[in-house]
Amino acid sequence: MHFKLIMAFVEDARSDDVLDAARTAGATGATVINNARGEGLRQKKTFLGLSLETQRDVLLFLVEEHLARHILEEIARAGDFDNSPGTGIAVQIDVEDAVGVSHQLSVLADRIEEDL
Repeated sequence: MHFKLIMAFVEDARSDDVLDAARTAGATGATVINNARGEGLRQKKTFLGLSLETQRDVLLFLVEEHLARHILEEIARAGDFDNSPGTGIAVQIDVEDAVGVSHQLSVLADRIEEDL
């Protein structure tokens, strides 16, 4: 099987919704990195040197390549990325090789056969 890595940078208030949407779309798990910081097109305002920006989470999904685009679209929908600037972004990257996922292969194979 071939995999893609989806990285989603999400407002922490939306992380649970994005995780749920990704799992419903076919993701078999995720790694969550809390309290990341990012800057968008416009820098966030500060008050007395303290940042007023919201915290971000980085969500990492290793997904089967046939499911990747659908999962990416569901992440964008759940995070409201396209309609609300500053809520987050998600990207997918090709994965050359992966280990530690053999226990998921039967679940993924069944899911892919259903979808195809």
